[in-house]
Amino acid sequence: MSATTPKSPQLATLPIREDAVPTRILQPSGWPMPKGYSNGVAAEGRIVVTGGVIGWDAEERLADGFVAQVRQTLSNIAAILAEGGARPEHLVRLTWYVVDMDEYLGNLKALGRIYREIFGAHYPAMALVQVVRLVEKAARVEIEATAVIPR
Repeated sequence: MSATTPKSPQLATLPIREDAVPTRILQPSGWPMPKGYSNGVAAEGRIVVTGGVIGWDAEERLADGFVAQVRQTLSNIAAILAEGGARPEHLVRLTWYVVDMDEYLGNLKALGRIYREIFGAHYPAMALVQVVRLVEKAARVEIEATAVIPR
């Protein structure tokens, strides 16, 4: 992908995919390229927002362990997006809440594989926050998602 420079010389934008959605990755010039997320995303269209999604199945059984919960959480988000007519490439923002940052950092390779398996190589803006606990005591991760479906 080639960067284009808009009117402001400090901000470069990168297209995601020409055939996907009219979404643009916002990458200020001179900043290092983030790995596995984007600094910012611009999009126009219909918004689809999830609540905080955790790694349980339709019977509200939590997956066993952090990585398994992330897999189930991302699968749950994909299902919610589909219900709203959105696809993973429509994601513009993810906010992750984890109860143990070291657990997240210690599993980056596995998390990357799972992420790409479910969402592909599309990296929206993302925030990662460690929290004391989640509503479901056994939950290790909760993720909120925002997608924009093009008009």
